[in-house]
Amino acid sequence: MLPRFEVVARRRPVRLVVPDGAPPRAPYVATSAPGTRELSLAGGDVTLTATCGDRVALHVTAGGRTTTHRSRRSGRPEAPVEAVALTLTGPQVTALTLEAGAWVARARYDLTDRHDVHDEGWLAVLAGTGDETGRFGQVGLRDLRVVSQADGSAYVRDGRVLLTATSAGPGGFPTGHCSVWSLDPSTLELEHRADLFHRRDPGGVYGDHAAHLHRDGDRWLLASSTWGDFDRVKRPVGATIAESTADLTRGVHVLDSRPLALPTEGFRSVGVWDPHLARDGDGWLVGYVSATKYFRFHPALAAGPSLDALTLRAVASGHRETEGTTLARVGGEWRVLASDKRRRRYPVLDLDLRDVATLDAAYPTNIPWPTLVDLDGEQLLVGFNGAAYGGRLVGYGSHGEVVLQRATQPMRRASRQGGESTPHPRRN
Repeated sequence: MLPRFEVVARRRPVRLVVPDGAPPRAPYVATSAPGTRELSLAGGDVTLTATCGDRVALHVTAGGRTTTHRSRRSGRPEAPVEAVALTLTGPQVTALTLEAGAWVARARYDLTDRHDVHDEGWLAVLAGTGDETGRFGQVGLRDLRVVSQADGSAYVRDGRVLLTATSAGPGGFPTGHCSVWSLDPSTLELEHRADLFHRRDPGGVYGDHAAHLHRDGDRWLLASSTWGDFDRVKRPVGATIAESTADLTRGVHVLDSRPLALPTEGFRSVGVWDPHLARDGDGWLVGYVSATKYFRFHPALAAGPSLDALTLRAVASGHRETEGTTLARVGGEWRVLASDKRRRRYPVLDLDLRDVATLDAAYPTNIPWPTLVDLDGEQLLVGFNGAAYGGRLVGYGSHGEVVLQRATQPMRRASRQGGESTPHPRRN
């Protein structure tokens, strides 16, 4: 039986610049300086410049022409400016000011139609003019998951649990990227350890996220969602898989990824995301989410002897806004956990995706994934909320705040009022 959980801490480690002294390897770069200095990120025939006076402006030189971009509603600082930052997060370039101790986006521009920011040759010569230049960090964390061993247990380093997260950028889906963090179970403090990016063939380097890092023998497997260039019409979201024998829990890594084919036969699907891997004997279980349209989505579960030979086991088609599909051992049995936005609860499902229980826990805003951490007899529930950061100009995507809950007492049994499921027989 799972216990009852209560909120014990909240964390939001905002950091725009992570200095590393190396050329950028992915289009997630930032430069900053105190005061109101002019800042630039420049490489080849592309120059991105932020100026800060009465209003903040972006000046974009690309393709042989220069354009200037200001926000009529958000471009004027509302407090003394302590510092200025210029960020590139995917195709979005953003100028931010530090006001009263918080970063606020004051100008923003989408480079998609002006320049391919995913080109590794261009990234290698990109440089910033601020006092600090380096990788972009994060304005929020979401989609947290335990880095897992093959049996589903937590991967622990020096007494700390490792987690993957989506490091949120100042904007929509393509501004986020995958990062690795450690969680101290005694202090509940988070420490940033690594950033993981994806090289797709063809297409360059992307910040695909909503990921799961899995230790399988002497290799790491990283299953991710292709939010790095999501376009619901041109590029529906899918899943990828990458593998490496390097230590992905430290530093910066660009991984060669390939499509992870997640089965959708027998039901309507316009996209899949949130892959979660688990070894089941000699085979695999993979939980994921499938959308009947954007954005109506539900859990699905595949099984197979290898990740290249998966077949559908079950689909919870009755759920409507349910994601964060996560495989976990509960009482020695595999269970599938998820996050149901409409009912504001965490359903617990069996491997046929039938509701069997509900986590007795606080349900924050947005769709907080249910990540269970079991360490030395103590259980934690790691989630997040939909709290935005950076002001009105960033729009959706700058969430969230990490919400930590601790086990207090046994869980109640759940009703069967959850979504319908459709079992599919195993096919070997």
